[in-house]
Amino acid sequence: MFTMEAKVTINNGSGKYLAPMLLALMLMALALVSCGGADQGGDKRLKLAGIVFQEDQFFRLIQFGMQHAADSAGVELLLANSDGKPDKEIQLVNTYVTRKVDAIVISPLSATASVTALKRAREQDVAVVTYNSAVQGDIAVAHIESDQSDLGRQTGQVARRYIEERLGGKAKVAVLAFKSQLPESSNGRRNGFVEEVAKLPGVEIVAEQDAWLAEMAIKKVGDILTANPDLDILWAANEGGTVGAVMAVKNAGKGEQVAVFGTDTSAQLIDFLLSGDGILQAITGQQPFAIGSSAVRTALTALKGGHVAATVSMAGVLLRRDAPEEIHAFRAELTRLMAQGD
Repeated sequence: MFTMEAKVTINNGSGKYLAPMLLALMLMALALVSCGGADQGGDKRLKLAGIVFQEDQFFRLIQFGMQHAADSAGVELLLANSDGKPDKEIQLVNTYVTRKVDAIVISPLSATASVTALKRAREQDVAVVTYNSAVQGDIAVAHIESDQSDLGRQTGQVARRYIEERLGGKAKVAVLAFKSQLPESSNGRRNGFVEEVAKLPGVEIVAEQDAWLAEMAIKKVGDILTANPDLDILWAANEGGTVGAVMAVKNAGKGEQVAVFGTDTSAQLIDFLLSGDGILQAITGQQPFAIGSSAVRTALTALKGGHVAATVSMAGVLLRRDAPEEIHAFRAELTRLMAQGD
């Protein structure tokens, strides 16, 4: 705000006099200009949109992290799910642009196909922060991610030791990925795992399938087990694939023959790790709550003109069957974080 001393005079031919009403109107106009209008200025409440593409515990924790950061900062957050559908993702982005959000925080479905809608958002001065999956070009002001290769590599290291110590360095391995859904993330995890186990010359990859939902994985793994009765190891690239792999091995009665390794964490996977059947050996999980909260904080920093790193990579969290105390501690923390969304 600033003040200005003003005097308005009118010459009516008989002398000059002050026009109080006109002066008041002028001062009101000056006040509106100096404040930028009622809907602008420093008191405006920022509005952000947070978009996920799947309904599972990972993305629920992402949303809880986003909401926690938004609530802490006193900003409005609109949450939505594209349900893995490119058309719905475009519709959501366009809707939020029309609603004049200040920033969109999103896990894009495609590094290429998601470009058009997000580029349009940037052209309308909407800040874009991506997380989990990236988009090509300089559209996003920042990207928050897990180190995808690390997620596969950590589990691969445990699997390699398992093969050396229990299988004499030889194993037939099957891989479940989600390449047709998110090729960049899937390939990063898959390559990290395969590069580790392939350090053993006795390892053979006998099957690779896409199955990122539990029901998909149960069927695919059932087919793999039928075609490869001497299979030793199954690795899945995400939560749904890992859940389905464990259930398929159990259904086939091969719990003592086939060991499962996987990616992501959930209450169900933790129960599998602690169960007495010995099927699930290790998982490497992400930090979804931290990813979600970091993405929102990064968007707010960018909106306020602060410096943000172009890419922030978070290491995975390894949980192994042979370290139950670490599993219990992780489950306690997971329970606490899930409670924040209630």
